[in-house]
Amino acid sequence: MNAAARKNHTDPRGWKSYVLGAAAVAALLASTACEPGAAEGSDDDKPVDRASVTGSAKPGDGTGNTGRSEDNGGGNAGNGDSGTIAACTADQLGVSATMERADDTDARHLLITVQNAGDKKCDVYHYPHVEIGDAQAPTPVIKDSSTDPGEPTTIAPGEEAHAALLVAGGARDEYEATSITLTLQGSKLGSKAGEPVDVPMPVDTLYADDGQLVTYWTTASGYALDFIMSK
Repeated sequence: MNAAARKNHTDPRGWKSYVLGAAAVAALLASTACEPGAAEGSDDDKPVDRASVTGSAKPGDGTGNTGRSEDNGGGNAGNGDSGTIAACTADQLGVSATMERADDTDARHLLITVQNAGDKKCDVYHYPHVEIGDAQAPTPVIKDSSTDPGEPTTIAPGEEAHAALLVAGGARDEYEATSITLTLQGSKLGSKAGEPVDVPMPVDTLYADDGQLVTYWTTASGYALDFIMSK
């Protein structure tokens, strides 16, 4: 064995250095493992706390349905029974009939008017069932006089709805009448809601015939009259 080999074999400093180096590495690893969060990487690499994000969702931000539920609750309250418009009843309406031509001595063209005397809006449906004198059936309706068939006409408190009445179509079976009665319809076409009410007569006697006609209810009196004034 040569001198160099003996020196390396017997020199304890070489082995001591290796031992010290290994100990330093072990100490460094132990120190790193003890640091909080070191095993999970940096803050940028940490997973997002899903529970905290869900808990902070705000109404209307697209992450939850809280806002929509609140909105639906308000909408349902607005569309409840408090917003429903009831059908008009005869006892809450004032009824009148007027002649539409000053020189119309036989009162052939009448405007029937109902006024809401109550404190809430109400609906009248379709057209009035009108019976002139001892007629055997209600006056026929002018079908194209409705702007929106099936939809009621709403009357606010103090406001009016109108139906034009042609008492006689001319040169047909004529009869004398001293009364007019009116019956409201329900929502179903052809139905009757309540009992007939007397319509005040604009003259003592009407001369009616089987050509009589009535229009649908409308809030525009001129529109209703257009359907009968040329007849």
